[in-house]
Amino acid sequence: MRHAPAVLLAASLLAPAAARADGASPARPAPSPPRSAQARPPALEVTIDRSKVDLKGRQIEVKLSRAASKVRIKVLGQSGAVLAEEEKPFGGAAAGSPLAVTWSPSSDETVARIEVYGHDTEGYWAGIAIIPWNVSIPHEEVQFETNSDVIRAPEVPKLEASLQKISEVVAKTSELGKITLFIVGHTDTVGGAEHNLTLSRKRARAIAAWFKGRGVKLPIAFEGLGESAPLVKTADQVDEPRNRRVDYILSVEPPRLPSGDASWKAL
Repeated sequence: MRHAPAVLLAASLLAPAAARADGASPARPAPSPPRSAQARPPALEVTIDRSKVDLKGRQIEVKLSRAASKVRIKVLGQSGAVLAEEEKPFGGAAAGSPLAVTWSPSSDETVARIEVYGHDTEGYWAGIAIIPWNVSIPHEEVQFETNSDVIRAPEVPKLEASLQKISEVVAKTSELGKITLFIVGHTDTVGGAEHNLTLSRKRARAIAAWFKGRGVKLPIAFEGLGESAPLVKTADQVDEPRNRRVDYILSVEPPRLPSGDASWKAL
């Protein structure tokens, strides 16, 4: 079997040898075409739909850019231990077909990394890794005045306590890769939906700016969801304090936002 160098996220592909024509051999070997002129197959690509990564169900969905022979996965925990290694044949499934692979872990340790290797029917393979690890930081909510995104002085100790918790988690997990702090703002249902969306975004940005101003070296991204993702479902125009909140999430890969119109903004 022909192998590409075992480099994660990309794999060099070797061009198949040209078939030799039947009949008498020429007196002299034909000169090889220039290296740049030789036909090469397009690189095999392996992609993973992040929205189909189901850690609880222990399943991922993989797609290959060419007909699939098999998919191998390796699941690693936060300690670096290998929790599972699985291989599933796909018998030449057409390029672009969704290929579901499941695993049975050796322990309940939190999954920190999943390495995926896709093999095509020509004997080539390519690999990709995802890091689904993320942590939500528990905290006391900052209270803003009505229609305001200004952080008042009495609320600063809450942010300082949250900053301490964020720093502690990062110190323990820095080996996972480049960690980003994601901040999501929410509101209750009092007021119009568009107004609340804008207000939640401004408040999330204000908190992100506060962390950045206190010397946080992590990349910081923010977004507001307004009243679209309440912690407690209520009717319209209900003053529910638990829905006036902000989420602090540490993650290597951007968390999936529930709204298709939402997108992370870098501070």
